[in-house]
Amino acid sequence: MALQKGESYVLGLDYGSDSCRAVLIDASDGSEAGVSVMNFPRWTRGLYCDPAKNQFRQHPQDYIDTLEGTVREAVSKAGKAIAGKVKGIAIDTTGSTPCAADASLTPLAMRDEFAENPSAMFVLWKDHTAVAEAGRINRLAKTWGGTDFTQYEGGIYSAEWFWSKILRVFAEDPRIAEKAATFLEHCDWMTALLTGAGDLASVKRSRCAMGHKAMWHRTFPGGYPAAEFLSRLDPRLVKIRESLGSETWTSDQSAGVLTGEWAERLGIPPGIPVAAGAFDAHMGAVGGGVRTGWLIRVMGTSTCDMIVAPKPEGSEKLVRGICGQVDGSVVPGMLGYEAGQSAFGDVYAWFKQLLMWPVETLLPGTGGIDEGLKETITREISKKLIPELERAAAKIDPADTGLTALDWLNGRRTPDANQLLKGAIAGLTLGSDAPRVYRALAEATAFGARAIVERFREEGVAIEGIIGVGGVARKSPFVMQIIADVLNMPISVPAGDQPVALGAAMFAAVAAGLYPDIPAAQKAICAPIENTYNPNPREVGIYEKLYGDYKTLGAFVEKETAGS
Repeated sequence: MALQKGESYVLGLDYGSDSCRAVLIDASDGSEAGVSVMNFPRWTRGLYCDPAKNQFRQHPQDYIDTLEGTVREAVSKAGKAIAGKVKGIAIDTTGSTPCAADASLTPLAMRDEFAENPSAMFVLWKDHTAVAEAGRINRLAKTWGGTDFTQYEGGIYSAEWFWSKILRVFAEDPRIAEKAATFLEHCDWMTALLTGAGDLASVKRSRCAMGHKAMWHRTFPGGYPAAEFLSRLDPRLVKIRESLGSETWTSDQSAGVLTGEWAERLGIPPGIPVAAGAFDAHMGAVGGGVRTGWLIRVMGTSTCDMIVAPKPEGSEKLVRGICGQVDGSVVPGMLGYEAGQSAFGDVYAWFKQLLMWPVETLLPGTGGIDEGLKETITREISKKLIPELERAAAKIDPADTGLTALDWLNGRRTPDANQLLKGAIAGLTLGSDAPRVYRALAEATAFGARAIVERFREEGVAIEGIIGVGGVARKSPFVMQIIADVLNMPISVPAGDQPVALGAAMFAAVAAGLYPDIPAAQKAICAPIENTYNPNPREVGIYEKLYGDYKTLGAFVEKETAGS
């Protein structure tokens, strides 16, 4: 029987790199009843981060503050009558974003002795301080003589992932290794917090998180890399392995029910199911309408490229150089494949920040202008800079820029993870102005997307269509058209500003029993396609040549990096 409109609501919470978003939807059709977005207070002030060292840490109190702030505002917008009809919650977060915790599942940063210690905080996905540790894992995986535990991770373990980051934290502060009873992914801590899980045995570890980032696979004894393997990296990892249990949960399953304390703090009913957590891109793929053969590009500060396929009857075909293939990580019952770019929107943000330097540095000390006007000028230039760059860049013939750029400003995630790689711009002349450089950077991010698509196809993963979701997909027709031209494929963009939180809400609906499975929830809740970008035949031909230049420059930079 179809759900009646106005009778059942579900809450999707989406924790991104900078902020938390809460979306309260009518489970019958996906219509929004209340939406709220709140930036992380400490993160916004730049606390605990050092971009020069690629260190990005987040305090757990930021997550609590934005949890309460966004949910209460979304509920307030919806009204008390709707608040009482909330039937379930699901949460997605960035990842791998782990944190050391004690035996009560309290992050060490919540304890006074570690309150200002970045090593005791959540290590954000984009933190690349563990490059050396990832290298050790990869070398041992290929030489120790036992199972290669990276085989379902694309064959290369990344500095962005669980075990690398734990090794890095242990190296930064041995006290963390002494005090940590476990490490919790952000998505698992949130569900534990809301359901009142207070010990290691009660944690429901995310299939998505553990499968893609912690080398969990059902065929491995105990699920995780063998104790002998981990002990060769660091004997202290064995204790962490033992704390993880051996089972993982897909996000259509309940991790427990909302406690009375948190129900009161959030303003929704107690006892409703809280779905097992997952990563933002994986739930975002569901919100974007993922299905067999359709690649979902979740396009924000970075990208995650998600595709699903039916599980094979025999053994899985291993896809090399991606971010893992996991049974049920996206759609339960199907294999989920993940790839992505370590920097996407961050590439454009970097260029904007570069151009804003004189405004932010020189304007405050300029005489003859009152402080209010200085703030207004800075704010207006910051707001208009990227749109104006895009308008100017769109007028430039791609055949005439003479520039080739690499999108590896934060290393390369896929294909073949390598966080040591750097970005580059070749062909600069005295005539290379800001719009031309910006266009070259946008083209580089599109070329990076093409490299991912080509890798999937080379490995036998069919791609029938592409859907783009996330901030860039909705806000930048300029970038989306370039990607369509570079890929020589149409790219569809669904309506709605919060596709990731919408995907989380779908999992909440299934965990609450409102729908039997994710495909049924998608059929009722997914937003319609709002726009489709079709490739321009002339630009397709131009980009075919320019993509060759991108690959040549990339090969040169990679060779030089390996030799340095």
